[in-house]
Amino acid sequence: MARIAGVDLPKNKRIDIGLRYIYGIGPTLAKRIIEEANIRPEVRVKDLSESDVNKINTIITNNYKVEGELRRELQQNVRRLIEIGAYRGMRHRRNLPCRGQRTKTNARVRRGKRRTVGAVRVRAEVKKRTVAPATEKK
Repeated sequence: MARIAGVDLPKNKRIDIGLRYIYGIGPTLAKRIIEEANIRPEVRVKDLSESDVNKINTIITNNYKVEGELRRELQQNVRRLIEIGAYRGMRHRRNLPCRGQRTKTNARVRRGKRRTVGAVRVRAEVKKRTVAPATEKK
């Protein structure tokens, strides 16, 4: 099993697919890394030699931000927006969409499960009032 950038890549995947398991590497970047390392994309991860793994590792560490470093940078960007009081920072803090999507009907992923507010208790009291006198008349 090849360990690149602190991630164990799956053995039976092609190297161009296996590199995508590293946070910050997608299809285009994986192809670019493989071309720089002079490795055929159809080679499986288990068939890579130690020198190939070292080539890929050095290319990634020298040229690209991946895994913890990239996550930290993104987190700092969000924290900076919150600290300066930007609109996007306020949306992040309130856990709402930041890019202009509507929130009246959608945005369930960001806003969480639906919670009914206000109307349920009032309806319950109205039902009690209407049901109670009807039983007394009989």
